[in-house]
Amino acid sequence: MDSVSSGGDTSTHAYAALRPDDILAALEALGFRCDGRFLALNSYENRVYQVGIEDDASVVAKFYRPGRWSDAAILEEHQFTEELAAIDIPVVPPLRMGGKTLHRYGPFRLSVSPCRGGRAPDLDNSESQQQVGRLIGRMHLHGETADFQHRPDIDLEGFGYQSQEFLLEHDFIPPELEEVYSGITEHLFDGIEASFERAGGIRQIRLHGDFHPGNVLVNELQFHIVDFDDARTGPAIQDLWMFLSGDRHEQAPQLENLLEGYQEFRQFDARELHLIEALRTLRIMHYAAWIARRWDDPAFKVAFPWFDSPRYWDEHILTLREQAALMEEEPLYWRG
Repeated sequence: MDSVSSGGDTSTHAYAALRPDDILAALEALGFRCDGRFLALNSYENRVYQVGIEDDASVVAKFYRPGRWSDAAILEEHQFTEELAAIDIPVVPPLRMGGKTLHRYGPFRLSVSPCRGGRAPDLDNSESQQQVGRLIGRMHLHGETADFQHRPDIDLEGFGYQSQEFLLEHDFIPPELEEVYSGITEHLFDGIEASFERAGGIRQIRLHGDFHPGNVLVNELQFHIVDFDDARTGPAIQDLWMFLSGDRHEQAPQLENLLEGYQEFRQFDARELHLIEALRTLRIMHYAAWIARRWDDPAFKVAFPWFDSPRYWDEHILTLREQAALMEEEPLYWRG
């Protein structure tokens, strides 16, 4: 991961103690006349707030977690969203002020974006699924025109091996389950490698990286995509599979609808269907390690109080066993 090393403990401590006065002062230093209203938005990785502006529309201020991304990686995300917005793909890039999108106020790094409200889309019907497919197809058509230089890949090393290593080395897994966890994850690594081998030489492109139904909003029938904080390089199917839910029988028509819309703009390589369960497995492992890496943040202990319980790890290992079985099944069928 391309992480930032500047700031050290000072910026980390200040970030943990971020106060409303800091938020308003940072925005006022950038030229905004805040009216005192602010609302914390749903974000664990960064601190994100909707802030009221006098005689103007509200804005969204995003304060970046120290140590997660370098400045170059953050700017690369900003550039990607600006490129997408320039070709009328409905995303929300940060505002440019003084020619910059990334700003500093004391120990904080922040960006400011227009506030784009919306509701969760109804993704249980074929037209909505096709519309999401079109959005992803358009995004990927542009995503493949260049490469990220400062953002990592979605791969077995970063999401698999490093997740396993962190959890075992930092004693998050109960001692009586460590051997079982090690055994099932080693088995999973073999299955993930086999899945990528079956898929063959899949093209890696710039992705949203964390595209799930919560990152699509609808405003006056217009879908728009939010939260590119996890933008990475990987196979196209990464931005599609999280819109599949239920069992195989239920997922098959969802996949057909997504890819019907997707292929209006970009050809989909059917070999990538071999990667769905492998990528799901990597996400499950990475998610557990992500919480563990943030466990010193009091907000995480409040949000995930079950994380350090033996029951959680029993269920986590059971889920991983189920993933091992799923990776051995035939991939989803697509008529295309």
